[in-house]
Amino acid sequence: MIPCRGGACLPVGGELVDAHDLPAGRQAQNRTNMYYVYAIKSVRVNYIYVGISDNPERRIKQHNKGYNKTTKPYAPFKLLKIEMLAGREQTREREKYLKSGFGKEYLKSIK
Repeated sequence: MIPCRGGACLPVGGELVDAHDLPAGRQAQNRTNMYYVYAIKSVRVNYIYVGISDNPERRIKQHNKGYNKTTKPYAPFKLLKIEMLAGREQTREREKYLKSGFGKEYLKSIK
């Protein structure tokens, strides 16, 4: 086993590699396969946005700063719901449900 500076080891090709030895783009990759589906609600108007991310804190900050073309006119937002799921496919299915009619009704019922 190799020593990892600050405990930053990542599995690469079946072995652990010090994350600091990887190119910058590979250091930031989601190695845990944990994804989040989140719902945010506009503070100003009646608008709910549902999305997925591997880093929901960063993503919600981007929405609030107006970096997203779709949500920019509705900022600022408050977090309505967040769920952690294993795997992108499972997360995508949950996102699709929350964007459906039944899912939107469920989100509207959350205060």
